[in-house]
Amino acid sequence: MPPAAPRSGDAIFASVERVNAELFTLTYGAIVRQLLTDLEEVEEVNKQLDQMGYNIGIRLIDEFLAKSNVSRCVDFKETAEMIAKVGFKMFLGVTASVMNWDADGTCCSIVLEDNPLVDFVELPDTCQGLYYCNILSGVIRGALEMVAMKTEVTWIRDMLRGDDAYELQVKLLKQVPEEYPYKDDE
Repeated sequence: MPPAAPRSGDAIFASVERVNAELFTLTYGAIVRQLLTDLEEVEEVNKQLDQMGYNIGIRLIDEFLAKSNVSRCVDFKETAEMIAKVGFKMFLGVTASVMNWDADGTCCSIVLEDNPLVDFVELPDTCQGLYYCNILSGVIRGALEMVAMKTEVTWIRDMLRGDDAYELQVKLLKQVPEEYPYKDDE
């Protein structure tokens, strides 16, 4: 039997049970607000959102691989395309584009066409420096680490900060070879 064809992000998103998008958006906003209250420093909130995203990403990759039927990506470029075209559509219902590749093929930008996390959001002047959606950079970093890719994910553009798009830069730091806990000859 031939391997199952990869499912598109649209097909997966349509079949996944979802909570009301507004409820999700408002809940995320409440989390960010509470972090701002508890931690008081915007940079600490950025770190905490990234860490929360990382923890989600290391668990989310299993669901992504199980539901998308995606086979192993050949390289970082293919992996970035899977994140943009399937991952973002599957989990957030939005489409993203991959662009601005460097010559080595180890650094690119993922540009979100829409961002449901920012519905109803306006950043007050006291929140300058906050990367409101920093959880997304952590999710990408955590998920990629689970498939043996150590990355650095940073925000380049953010519409909440007056930019014209939401753009994440994903830089491959190193590809970690998979280690198996056993030897084949045992």
